[in-house]
Amino acid sequence: MPRVTLAATLRSSLSPLVDLVYPPRCPLCGEGLAAQSGLCAACWSGLVIPSEPCCTLCQRPFRGGTVPDGSICAPCLATAPVHDGIAAGTLYNDASRRLVLAFKHGRRIALAPLLARLIAARLPVGGGEWLAVPVPLHRFRLWRRGFNQSGLLAQSIAAQTGSRLIVDALVRRKPTPILGGLGRQARARALSGAITVNPARAAHLKGAQVILVDDVLTSGATSEACVRALKRAGAEKVVIACFARVLDEVLEAVS
Repeated sequence: MPRVTLAATLRSSLSPLVDLVYPPRCPLCGEGLAAQSGLCAACWSGLVIPSEPCCTLCQRPFRGGTVPDGSICAPCLATAPVHDGIAAGTLYNDASRRLVLAFKHGRRIALAPLLARLIAARLPVGGGEWLAVPVPLHRFRLWRRGFNQSGLLAQSIAAQTGSRLIVDALVRRKPTPILGGLGRQARARALSGAITVNPARAAHLKGAQVILVDDVLTSGATSEACVRALKRAGAEKVVIACFARVLDEVLEAVS
């Protein structure tokens, strides 16, 4: 029996026992569920999923009205993006923030497949092989936390999309400060030389289509540094994939 089929069979046969010992509950509010793999209806409704119409270049949702196909948002008109699109599972709000905190700081790493499913649903993956590459952590932060949350998401996304996982394609050579509150130039200085391609993986990146995976996309400074490193190594296309994207002005328009 193929390995994947055997694993699926074991999960299916053991799930009633697991549900008996650990009754399924919503990871956000604790409400009882029928299965172990999701949120309750109320918590699902708290998530905001990016929608059409959106920017052709970065998939930023437009606030409303009739928008012609091929429209580009103001930030992309001001500065052309170095990436080839952004696939965000949700917009960053209270519900997505609580999921991220539970996953990353609450160490509930079993949430990775759920978060990855929301990301994978937004990915324009098709045509040829894709590589799933996580945004790297510096080794000191990795030792303290014990895992790279972006690496766990990339692993699940690779499994769900059939992409090839290269967990160490990028290396963070030096620790960087928290970038929130810093201006564009200060962020650029903090990230200068911080993220590079792993020489042992460079050959895999030439001509590659890459899914760059992170948990939250805020200013985009870190992901931009990763995209630039990947493209310097010869990557043909880099799509940024994140669970939650911070777009406060869009949230205000839909609330």
